[in-house]
Amino acid sequence: MAYTASTATDVSIPTIPLGELLPWAIFGGLLLMLALYFVGAEQGATAMFKGMYVHEFVHDGRHLLGFPCH
Repeated sequence: MAYTASTATDVSIPTIPLGELLPWAIFGGLLLMLALYFVGAEQGATAMFKGMYVHEFVHDGRHLLGFPCH
């Protein structure tokens, strides 16, 4: 089995314009902030939903991220 060396070819890396990336970055940031709110603050006086359903759903994640809850 013979080994033949291949010559290097120019490979262009595609660039993403900032105008196309910025809306997705803002959308992702808003989703992360919403998730952080539900994990970190959804209980008691700041609750958006009545009851403890959201708190109990994210309870283990709250402790994993270091948020106190009880």
